[in-house]
Amino acid sequence: MDRPLDEVRAWLRKAERDFVSAQILTEHEPPVLETAAFHCQQAVEKTLKAYLVWKSIPFEKVHSLTYLLDLCEASEPGFATIRERAEALAPYAVEVRYPGELAEITVEEAREALDAAREVWAFVLGLLPPEVVDTFKRFNVPTF
Repeated sequence: MDRPLDEVRAWLRKAERDFVSAQILTEHEPPVLETAAFHCQQAVEKTLKAYLVWKSIPFEKVHSLTYLLDLCEASEPGFATIRERAEALAPYAVEVRYPGELAEITVEEAREALDAAREVWAFVLGLLPPEVVDTFKRFNVPTF
């Protein structure tokens, strides 16, 4: 058993479930957009944590995408290319879950959140070893 790779896979499985949840909620009639956006943020958070586990970079138990991206970017400067898209999901961690914190999410914003989450997922999977990525080939993110 390869503990670090198993832990990376575990984080990615959790992220995968958030992607599926976001997709289902977006397609539901009526759509449940705020919760879908929350799951997009969660998918990105867990995907970034999977990368950090793979690189053996310790991280605090936080929901801050900026903090996680800072850690990731210190190891791999290419994370700068997805930073803006990933950080756009930050308000969906908490603000959308409570009344009055953020305006209601539109269908377009929910789709944009899914697109941003897919971009982060694809970027991170491109950095991980094949023995991890092969586990998730069935999860074809771009078909959402």
